[in-house]
Amino acid sequence: MAGMILKEDVEKVRQAADLYDIVSSTVTLRASGTGTFVGLCPFHDEKSPSFNVRPSLGVWHCFGCGLGGDVFAYVEQRENIDFREAVELLADKYHIELHYERHGGDQHAAKGSKRARLIEANEVAQQYFVSQIMTREALAARKLLGGRNFSQADCQRFGCGYAPKGWDNLVRHLAEKGFTQQEMLDAGLARLGQRGVYDYFRGRVTWPIRDSTGRTLGFGARKLYDDDTINAKYINTPDTQLYRKTQALYGIDLAKTAIVKKRQVVIVEGYTDVMACHLAGVDTAVATCGTAFGAEHAKIVRRLISDDSLGAVQLVGPLTVEGQSLSSRIVFTFDGDAAGQKAALHAFGLDSAFLTQTFVAVADDNLDPCDLRIKQGDQAVRSLIDGAIPLYDFMIEAVVKRFDLSYTTGQMGAVKAVAPIIAQIRDRSLLDVYTRKATRRIGLELDIVRREVSAARRTLKVRDDDAYAVKHSRFPGGSDAFGGRNQSGNMNPAARKALERQDANGQAYHKIDDAVFICEQQFMAVLIQVPRAIDRKAFNALELGDFMTPVFRTLFQAIAAAGGLPAEDTPQGLWMHNLTKAAGPMLDEVVNELAVMPLPLPSDGSDGSAGGAHIASDVDPSDAPAAKLRPATAAERRYAAELTAKLVDVGYMRRIGAARRRMTQLPDGEEKIALLGKITAMESARKDIQAQVHGDR
Repeated sequence: MAGMILKEDVEKVRQAADLYDIVSSTVTLRASGTGTFVGLCPFHDEKSPSFNVRPSLGVWHCFGCGLGGDVFAYVEQRENIDFREAVELLADKYHIELHYERHGGDQHAAKGSKRARLIEANEVAQQYFVSQIMTREALAARKLLGGRNFSQADCQRFGCGYAPKGWDNLVRHLAEKGFTQQEMLDAGLARLGQRGVYDYFRGRVTWPIRDSTGRTLGFGARKLYDDDTINAKYINTPDTQLYRKTQALYGIDLAKTAIVKKRQVVIVEGYTDVMACHLAGVDTAVATCGTAFGAEHAKIVRRLISDDSLGAVQLVGPLTVEGQSLSSRIVFTFDGDAAGQKAALHAFGLDSAFLTQTFVAVADDNLDPCDLRIKQGDQAVRSLIDGAIPLYDFMIEAVVKRFDLSYTTGQMGAVKAVAPIIAQIRDRSLLDVYTRKATRRIGLELDIVRREVSAARRTLKVRDDDAYAVKHSRFPGGSDAFGGRNQSGNMNPAARKALERQDANGQAYHKIDDAVFICEQQFMAVLIQVPRAIDRKAFNALELGDFMTPVFRTLFQAIAAAGGLPAEDTPQGLWMHNLTKAAGPMLDEVVNELAVMPLPLPSDGSDGSAGGAHIASDVDPSDAPAAKLRPATAAERRYAAELTAKLVDVGYMRRIGAARRRMTQLPDGEEKIALLGKITAMESARKDIQAQVHGDR
């Protein structure tokens, strides 16, 4: 196996990789301060965004779970791979050729990471299946797709293919392309039998299952022939390193952009339903792959739809979307029969905030979207989705309408049947509302229904929840969060103090709130984010003793180990990499937090500031850390000089205090006189520094 990837190639990949593009492929990001974007963390379940991305620095950090790092760390976490594989994956994405160090007599060229090889195998398999769809043998497949009103162009759009009936057609094709049998097995494309390795998909129509970026991770396949040895009508790629059925959504690559824009998603049951919806104009449709819609699917959808907040109040439920006739929502196309109701009931186990946006669409005669399009056309499919009703209302009505409410016994039967349904509504703010709605629908007294619901809730041991509870964000955005600016464009003193205090309270690495800590924290944040704002001569005058907070003393030593202030032509990404490497794992979280921490500086774009607490609409999220360290703005230089002066001032104060204590211990003489001269000189220097600080205000 080849050695390590050459460092210069790693830096090429780092500079080419677009952190915003990579993160936003699975997380909806919104601006929150100039150059900073926030969203729901993809690595832990949360309802309020605490996941921060600073593309210009190539850094991300989650204040909820503490994870963070550069673009490689993000890919490592998201794909569950190591550093080398992350570099190789990104190199493949950005078409960068990698070179490897060679050890001893090793003459083998690296073939790439295992994950990259499995993705490549799936892509080759997809090309093979598509190439077979027009063969004579694939007539049954073409008839099946044509019978569902899908044209040849439609099939090409959705990647429909055909897996031949033979024993090892795909296996031999992949072998010719240089893939090993183990790679075929690991990709889920083949199985091992008594006679050797054979194709997993045989004699079936195929659909590629891709991730949101369009990479083929697996396949779904439908039975065509009665002599198929696998009885299941549909089969999917088994779980592999790439493919997890609990996380896979067919059509997410086609629907992601529309989902983010419209803040809507339609969950259907099959591949042909996804095709029918998209062809009918419902471009937010996706389907689960051989499993019920579950919590992992819900997390993916919620990150794309994104939650909203208004100050500290979390906005939960269907929200109006600018330019869209429908509110934000998740629509399930369940059947109206018992099986559909069972599937709807399964959804009650999902997150409360998710369920407040969940709707159900049921067609007449329980037709699925594909059959509905065949019988009634595209407009019927669009009307089906437009007419969806909230999940809770659907379930309650589905149960109650089965009873004859003109009789008391029918009314009581409805109460007994609907009580366990209502009891499973975990959100306490909605529980009473739907109890009252069911009461009005049935026609009995509220106390009777409420008593049955409470009894069912105790029996089922339902966890109490409040999707509408106030959420507290560590770094609330908004243009009015910290007051206005003065005529020079700077933050007013009260606004600056408020943000500095918030930064101190929001961090997770040193829980103390005082002026010394705030100064040291802000200095380190400026140093990391805009190192060219720091005067080199003033920085070189700083000493370890000028820092009192232990974590910042250690960080100052790490910066020295990284070579001190970087040269002006240092690439932004390399500066962060060198700093993180010098800081080590102990200070990883500290560096990441400081890198995304908002600075109390102008963010109106008038001077190109990179800090700021206010939302900026003119930020280009594609500004990757490939460029050299950008020049500091005038405001940034002033702020950095003020912080540096404060640190030097405090350092002088400490040294003066130590010298005066020393003087009290010395007898009269030359040493004492010399020490007094040093004290006088330091006090004079300190006055100059204080005048500088006060003069800049």
